Amino acid sequence: MASMVTNPVTNANSDRTKRKKKKSMIMEDNQQSHARWKSEAQQQIYSSKLLQALSQVSLNTPSSSAPRGGRAVREAADRALAVAAKGRTRWSRAILTSRLKLKFRKQKRQRGVAVAAVTGSSRWKKPRFSVSKLKSKSLPAVQRKVKVLGRLVPGCRKQPLPIILEEATDYIAALEMQVRAMTTLAELLSGSGAASSGSALPPQSPPPRAKMG
Repeated sequence: MASMVTNPVTNANSDRTKRKKKKSMIMEDNQQSHARWKSEAQQQIYSSKLLQALSQVSLNTPSSSAPRGGRAVREAADRALAVAAKGRTRWSRAILTSRLKLKFRKQKRQRGVAVAAVTGSSRWKKPRFSVSKLKSKSLPAVQRKVKVLGRLVPGCRKQPLPIILEEATDYIAALEMQVRAMTTLAELLSGSGAASSGSALPPQSPPPRAKMG
C-alpha cells in the first residue's frame, strides 16, 4: 500500500526536471539551427535553390495574377529560403502556404464579383469598426512591441512571446544568410556580365603610322 502512495515532492521535482530538460533541448536545437544558417554548406544549398526559383520566374509568361519585377524576385527568394529551412519552423511553413492562401482569397473574391454581376446585388457595406486597433493603443509599450515583432515574423502574429522570440532569432539568422548569398550571386552575375561585354567588343586596330616625307 505504501508503494502506491505518490509523493508530491517527488512529482514536483520530476516535473521540474522534465521542464529543464525540454528547455535545454529547445535551446540546443536553436543553437544548431543558427549555426546551420552561418555555414557555407547551407549558403550553397540556398544559392542553388535560389537560382532554380529565379530561373522559373524568368521563364514564366507574364500574367495578371503573377507578381512582377522586384516583388517576384523577393517572393522567389523567400520561398527558396523556406524550402531550405525544410518547414521546421513556423515562419518557413507560413511562407510556403502564403501563396496558396492568396490564391484561394483571389478565387473567392472573383466568385463574389461574378455572383454580384449576375444577381445585380451590389450592396454598400458599412466600414467595420476595428476594436483591435483601440485595444492595441491601450496596451503597454512592451506588449505593443511584441505585437509588432509578431507581425514582422511570418506565422507568428498570434503566438506567445517565447515562440515569437525563438522564431525571430531563427528568421533573422536565415535572412542574414539570404543577404550574403544574394550579394555573392549579384557579384558573380555582374562580373560575368562585364566579362562577356568586354569580350564582345571588336579588337581595335592600331592607328596608322604617319608617312615620312
